[in-house]
Amino acid sequence: MTVMSYLGAIGAAQREAMDADERVIIIGEDVEANVYGTTGGGKSRSSEGDFTQRYGKNRIRNTPISEEGIVGAAAGAAMTGLRPIVDLSYSSFLYMAMDQFVNQVAKNRYMFGGQASMPVVFRSAMFYGLNTGAHHSDRPYPMFMNVPGLKIIAPSSPSDAKGLLRSAIDSDDPVLSFEACLLWGTKEEVSDEPFWVPLGVARTVREGTDVTLVAISGSVPEAILAAADLEAEGISVEIIDPRTLVPLDRNAILRSVAKTGRLVVAEPAHRTCGAAAEISALVAEEAFDSLLAPIVRVTAPDMQIPFSPSLEKQMYPTRETIGAALRLVTGATGVARAALKLAN
Repeated sequence: MTVMSYLGAIGAAQREAMDADERVIIIGEDVEANVYGTTGGGKSRSSEGDFTQRYGKNRIRNTPISEEGIVGAAAGAAMTGLRPIVDLSYSSFLYMAMDQFVNQVAKNRYMFGGQASMPVVFRSAMFYGLNTGAHHSDRPYPMFMNVPGLKIIAPSSPSDAKGLLRSAIDSDDPVLSFEACLLWGTKEEVSDEPFWVPLGVARTVREGTDVTLVAISGSVPEAILAAADLEAEGISVEIIDPRTLVPLDRNAILRSVAKTGRLVVAEPAHRTCGAAAEISALVAEEAFDSLLAPIVRVTAPDMQIPFSPSLEKQMYPTRETIGAALRLVTGATGVARAALKLAN
């Protein structure tokens, strides 16, 4: 085990995959300088070594500044035998290649009757919370959840960043990885040995009995802090991190809600048609009889992201807003526990 940062774990996963399979390549804008851990401003020279020197420019390829061209080239490379990892930097840059994503990357395996696979990973960073303004603060994973044929991951820890990326690279389907830049500096012990976190399997971050808290991406650390606050008040919070949004581990969420009877969902994306909305609908449709209180979502509001640091801080789920939602849905539980303490 080695203490790795989130970015370091991504770099380690890429290095392992490239060592294991020479079909794995990395392409993108200025990746010769950014490929270690990258997206955006990472450095290739590190304890992992220089990627360009290690693998050569045939496998580390800079591209023109054309997202549509990058995504189209990666799709063609994947269909003809390579396994590209594409660094698209800011997640808002994905919009420029929507036609390629929706009509080529997502559909070609189906359109060719399975004769061609699409083993390609698209990495992008969500730069929300860093005062990068409306054009660079997007969290666009919900809109891609609506496109059949795409798999979507949103790792929240260094270990998951490494394990999920290894599984994504090995997948024969296209995978979009949305990486919250607020997590880049987080560190934990990560195995030095290769390992894979299966796509479509959620992680129970914390066991609990009174309320289920599903937290996504950068909301997970805030959820952990909020759950600790509630524990001090006698309320037991179970935290589920889906890790993979498509395919979603529906059973893990439904099992947890069946146990706790309550659900709060926290995510940094907008409220309308977000992952939180989908998870809430899933529970309302398939676990309604288990619910003891209404479902509560804690999300960003449906508005553009302000440049002002003080205003932007109010946009995303925090320890305080998640805690308030947990207290709201467990009000009866809190009263009952207080009464029980008095009775004893």
